[in-house]
Amino acid sequence: MFRSAPGTTSRRRGLLAAASALTTPLLPEDFLTLVDPLWSTTSLRGRVVARRRETGRAVSVTIEPGRAWAGHRAGQYVGIGVEVDGVRLTRSYSLTSPEDAEHLTVTVQEVDGGAVSPTLVRDLPIGTIVELDQAAGGFVLPDPLPGKLLFVTAGSGITPVMSMLRTLDRAGTMPDVVLVHGARTPEDTIFRAELAGLAARHPSLRVVLRHSAVSGRLDPATLDAAVADRADRAVYACGPDGLLDALEDAWDGVIAERFTPPARATEGTGGTVDLGGDDVVVESGQSLLEAGEAAGKLMPSGCRMGICFGCVLPLREGRVRDLRTGEAHGEPGDLVQTCINSACGPARIDLP
Repeated sequence: MFRSAPGTTSRRRGLLAAASALTTPLLPEDFLTLVDPLWSTTSLRGRVVARRRETGRAVSVTIEPGRAWAGHRAGQYVGIGVEVDGVRLTRSYSLTSPEDAEHLTVTVQEVDGGAVSPTLVRDLPIGTIVELDQAAGGFVLPDPLPGKLLFVTAGSGITPVMSMLRTLDRAGTMPDVVLVHGARTPEDTIFRAELAGLAARHPSLRVVLRHSAVSGRLDPATLDAAVADRADRAVYACGPDGLLDALEDAWDGVIAERFTPPARATEGTGGTVDLGGDDVVVESGQSLLEAGEAAGKLMPSGCRMGICFGCVLPLREGRVRDLRTGEAHGEPGDLVQTCINSACGPARIDLP
């Protein structure tokens, strides 16, 4: 085992302390990140190193993460911040890379009218530096694995499951798995060729592709007909809300991952909110996060669904209204989830 010479550690610490004193109020790391932004251990960033077209509307983006990246579990998602029209916006995307990959990959399908997905799909040059959040999310496989698995996915819902399949493939531990995936047409099927290759390599993996333009959308009855032993399998599902709602109503124990926030049960009253010293008008039914981003404010965010708590900010004055329940709440000092709360009259919220 290699051991440092006596006093080496203390000398290094002394040199770092001296460098810090010379560069105060900046730290040596501040200068290192000018050379390479990925060297930071306090701000997590990544560099785009590859892009691959998967379908006419979907692209896989491979990112070299910075030193602070803590890794991920298959099925989790990551927040990615990019600049769009001069405003830094963050959106969360499922990771499609296996757990032990050196680089992380997200596969993004362009959303009509989306604020971030068109940039990622159409216009993100190699070498671009992006902001990253640590991986999060509970849509992961248990340890030990179930003896039989059923993955039900549709559209871009295949993305977290692809990370699981790639991880199982690398580990050589593919259990008895059935994947039923729905897409509009064969050309719209993300990872179509790779899924065929995985099924060819692993006799224990069966891939069933359905195309809604020909045979209609997936539903519980279709799935029961396609998978005779469905009741014996642990079910993981990801896709449109209509599919997930139907599966959860029909079957017990479905583990689901949703990409869209829950429906807003009520509209907020709106109001004018002081965000970081500037008054921002929050329209009725609009979240604080949406209003802040529309006003050009750099707002922390994550899942945008009220799950990850990546958007919380301290409330200093006034109250807010939960867009899911319509309940007005809040006291000075409370942490507010800006993605699911609207204004309830005048308020003040501190920005970082």
